[in-house]
Amino acid sequence: MNRLRPSLFALTVVACITLFGCRSPKQSATSTGAPKKRIAGIIFQEDQYFRLVLFGMRDAAKKNNVELLEGNSNNKPEKEAELVNTYASQGVDAIILSPLSAKGSVAALKPAADKGITIIAANTPIEGNFHKAYIESNAFNLGEQTGKKARAYIEQKMGGKATIAILAFKSLIPEQSDARTNGFKEQIQGMPGVKIVAEQDAWLPEQAVKKAGDILTAHPEIDLIWSANEGGTIGSVMAVKNAGKAGKIAVFGTDSSEQLVGFLKAPDGILQAITSQKPVDVGRTAVEFALKAMKGEPVEKHVAMTGICLSRDDPAGIAAFEKQLKEWMSNG
Repeated sequence: MNRLRPSLFALTVVACITLFGCRSPKQSATSTGAPKKRIAGIIFQEDQYFRLVLFGMRDAAKKNNVELLEGNSNNKPEKEAELVNTYASQGVDAIILSPLSAKGSVAALKPAADKGITIIAANTPIEGNFHKAYIESNAFNLGEQTGKKARAYIEQKMGGKATIAILAFKSLIPEQSDARTNGFKEQIQGMPGVKIVAEQDAWLPEQAVKKAGDILTAHPEIDLIWSANEGGTIGSVMAVKNAGKAGKIAVFGTDSSEQLVGFLKAPDGILQAITSQKPVDVGRTAVEFALKAMKGEPVEKHVAMTGICLSRDDPAGIAAFEKQLKEWMSNG
């Protein structure tokens, strides 16, 4: 009988592991024994902005004892649909998505919403009324703030004259790209000595280096470039460096990163100003709104956050932002 006890004990352990140890994510529990809420957070590319959005989601999820499932569509509509369908089939409580298309992303999201899954759109909009909230940085404001800095620079340092090139991302996300571009353009409209001679798409750094370089070759008269996002701004600065035109071409842009902050402080004087979004706030708010909506509590349908303008002529503002950015990145 004594020799049988270890075997019986082993069988008991195996049974316990089978019943309780292989609990599915849906069954993970809080300290009170209630199942943890699960939220899927899906971004569409890997850059510092989206890393900070994820940090905001993680921070809010941790504070609220929520399980966060992270996905990246990598700018591929089919990957986006696959992720949404996968998380929906797993029975998550909410999906936070940075959609690739206001129309195209609906096909996967609407069936998930019909299953009772809370849908939150972040950064880019979606059509329809099935999502609980849309949280973004005010795209028009992002372009507008940088446009004001560009106008002042043209008036004060370029004698009111400028030949401009624009790098946008209309073929990727037309609504957001157009809003940022229109915000910038509105600020330079009516300036008699200013003209835009090139407007093309390039939103990744390697794309933008080549595209901006090609534009500068075709239009050597260009003396100012504005880019609608982080990658385009990085590429534009590098293209000006590669062309040996530091001091002759000023770059303005949208978004922020450690690299762009470094460019703002660089002695070459190429990058003059950027307007940063508030990605951490976007991520945190998305999770907090999802949790409120799941409880049936009211949330704002649309939140548009204003940007933070960082300019070479405000080193104190750059230093304060850089300190905050490093704290976010070290915790993310």
